[in-house]
Amino acid sequence: MLLTIMPGPDNIFVLTESMTKGYRNGIAVSIGLCCGILIHTIAATTGVSIIIQKSAMAFAVLKYMGAAYLFYLAYQSLREKKPTIHLEAKEGKGENGFWRLLRKGLLMNVLNPKVVLFFMALLPQFVVQNSLPVGWQMMVLGAVFMVQALVIFSLISILSGRLSTYLNNSQFWKVTKYSKVSVLGLLGLGLMLAKR
Repeated sequence: MLLTIMPGPDNIFVLTESMTKGYRNGIAVSIGLCCGILIHTIAATTGVSIIIQKSAMAFAVLKYMGAAYLFYLAYQSLREKKPTIHLEAKEGKGENGFWRLLRKGLLMNVLNPKVVLFFMALLPQFVVQNSLPVGWQMMVLGAVFMVQALVIFSLISILSGRLSTYLNNSQFWKVTKYSKVSVLGLLGLGLMLAKR
């Protein structure tokens, strides 16, 4: 639980998305991020993550794809216009539809090689000998991690989404918008420069 609360790319993204577009959008992104956790759990369980760890090429490809996606999100954030109507009236429709936001969260999580390595290092530490098969234990641990992450991300969405009412103030909107662009750009740069 503490790992999820600690500031990182996922909860920072949920926070900024909720502040700029409302809490429902933040929850949709949260569900996408947690679907990514499920994929990482399956990868760690089946050993795909070991291949990624052993192959410098696979790690580099995933790393640069993840960084490119974060830069793309920063660019999209830079192009955002200040909403002219109440934010929650637009949630779940058109450009920011539920499935699009879910996909955005999913891609952000899946394209982060640090998460692959994190799951490969974390899950096996909690495997108990003389119990269920190792694969089943890792799937249960991943599911528990996914559920608590969804609860925490949803709470972040709801609390930070309340700040969206301040976006009618042009100065607050500009500060929030450029903070989001900066955070996403820095996360992308950090991921691009990350070493194995």
